Amino acid sequence: MSDITTVWQVDESIGDWLKSKLSGGDLLTGHDLETSILISLFTDRQARDDDMIEDFDRRGWWGDYESEYLIGSRLWLLRRQKLTTKVAIKAEDYAKEALEWLIKDGVASFIDVSAQIIHPATLILTISYQQPSKKKQSVKYSWVWGDVTNAI
Repeated sequence: MSDITTVWQVDESIGDWLKSKLSGGDLLTGHDLETSILISLFTDRQARDDDMIEDFDRRGWWGDYESEYLIGSRLWLLRRQKLTTKVAIKAEDYAKEALEWLIKDGVASFIDVSAQIIHPATLILTISYQQPSKKKQSVKYSWVWGDVTNAI
């Protein structure tokens, strides 16, 4: 049985579920790896003790308490930082950290992450992945940095 498909809504910078046109309004299923990538990247992982946070909210999921594998990413920590090469490298690192469980669990045989800044204020994160015995695929996510839109 497949998972519910999570689809990235670019204009709102959110993940959402869609209804299937073929099954009378049930939620769309399938695309399990893409859904796992979205959840891994855009669920807030708890900040580490050495992370710089502005308030005292370290976020995270209560189920991660003393867990070997933490859910989500620390991309949320970059939300209020100026978009620089250093921030783009941190975004790559945080995404790799969030997705490494897919390799450890054998869900993917290959994952690569690259960040690109499109001046003046857009970060593009490209996730390339391969499932065992399948072709390599890529997906891109973008965020706009600035005074009005400050979402990651």
